[in-house]
Parts: sequence; structure tokens; C-alpha cells
Amino acid sequence: MSEIREESEEWRRMGRAIRFLTEHYRDQPSLEDVAACVGLSPFHFQRVFARYVGVSPKSFVGHLTFGHAKRELAQGASVLDAALDAGLSGPSRLHDLSLKIEAMTPGDYAKGAAGVVIAYGFAPCLFGIALVLATEKGVCGLGFGDEGGESDMLADMQSRWPKASYRRDQARAEAIVRQIFSPARAGRLPLVLMGTPWQIKVWEALLAIPPGKFVSYGALAEKLCSARAARAVGAAVGRNPISWIIPCHRVLGSGGALTGYHWGMERKRAMLALEAARADQSERPSTSAIA
Repeated sequence: MSEIREESEEWRRMGRAIRFLTEHYRDQPSLEDVAACVGLSPFHFQRVFARYVGVSPKSFVGHLTFGHAKRELAQGASVLDAALDAGLSGPSRLHDLSLKIEAMTPGDYAKGAAGVVIAYGFAPCLFGIALVLATEKGVCGLGFGDEGGESDMLADMQSRWPKASYRRDQARAEAIVRQIFSPARAGRLPLVLMGTPWQIKVWEALLAIPPGKFVSYGALAEKLCSARAARAVGAAVGRNPISWIIPCHRVLGSGGALTGYHWGMERKRAMLALEAARADQSERPSTSAIA
């Protein structure tokens, strides 16, 4: 139990570090500044950050400028074309997780998920507090918030499937969060998509956008049906219940602009920067400064 508590505290510390860097990256904070923020020595913080986040603090800050996203946006449509043309019927790869995707039938969704039992729980992660929801078949929800906001997070998710039955399963939630975020624990993760046929079509298209790549709402709509459907695509993207795994954060406004994100714009910025940093592992970690 002591090891589990210690690991949970490390996840909380790294979540605080991610938030601090996302809020203050324009000031180019030093390694000492961030280490002090989470109560660790600079040397220890450097090692723990790399272990839990998968990249160095320097690399993460370097990508927070969002220049990577702007450069890659122009290629987003072609990347999406290739991924969609390859088909989405088989297992997808995302963050080194092998995903098995299953969709709820339209009839069951129309009934408000009546008769479905959903387990839920909260756990600290890189983006604050994660809320995980899962049926017996797999993960159906993943959201993010801050400590103290758990009841609002749960109410938000429950409003999507109002007739489902909910029970708390903290152990399962913590295990799922570790599988999603720990670089050393990747494995097969089943997903259950619970939405309208149109929403599921959009969410499957999001899964086709690789880490480190980006696409505009217009380009996504044009590939799915028509560029005129950009607003409908945006609405479906906004209703994505499995954040981060189904990467709605990779959809940007025209010209690479950051647009709204259900769980907060700073989290979207952090997610994009983290993926860009993981895609660019060539820099050498520094033990004296972040930038």
C-alpha cells in the first residue's frame, strides 16, 4: 500500500509540474523553479519527470510554444487522408496502446444507456485528476479536472448517459490510468464508444490522426462528408467522452489556432506539447536548466 500511495503522490507532483510549465513557459522557468514548485531537488525532479512523463522538462517546455503544431497543420489533411483510406475496422495504435474498439448500438444509446453498469473512479495523472468510466467491455469515458472538482466531473459524464447505473471502482480506475499514462505499462485497452452514429464516425476519424499530427475542423469535415459540415464535426468533437485516448485535442482552428477544449485550454496546450516532445526525442536532457 505504501508503494501505491508513493506512486500516486509522484503522479500528483508531475501533474502540478505540467500545469506550472504550461502556465509559465513564456517565462522560461529554470529547472530549480519547477523542482521547488513540486517540493523536489532539481536532480530528483529531472529523473522523476522523465520517468513519468516520458520526456525531459526541457523538451516539454520547448514544444509549448506550439510552433510544431502550426508547422504540421498544413500536412494534417494528407495525414488524415492516408489514415482514413487505410480503414478503421481493425485495431488502432495510439500512445503505444493497442486499442480494441466497440460501439454501443444506436438503440441502446437512444435509451440513455439504460441497463448499462458503469464503474468509475478518480486518479492523479499528468493532466490533473483523471476520471475514468468503464463498462464490463471497456473504457467509455476519460475526463480531467482539478482536485476538489470531482463531483462536477462525474455529473458532467453522467449527464451523457443518464439512465446507466454507476458504481465506484477505485482500483480499476487507478489501474486504467496507469496503463494509459505510464510509458512502461502500455498494453491492450478496449474502448466502448457510446454516442450517436454521427458522433462515433467523427470519433473514429479522430483515432486516425497520429500523435504529433494535427488537422483542422474543416479538413476533417471535408474528409468525412463535406467542408460545410465543419460545425457539426466541431459539435461531435466537443462531445468526445474519452479524452486524450480519442485525440480531440489534435483538432485545431484555421491557421493552427487553439480552440475550445472541454477540459480546459491549458490542458489542450499541455497535451499537444507533450505529444510533440515525445515525437522529438533527439535532445539531450539537461540537469541545470529547462531552457
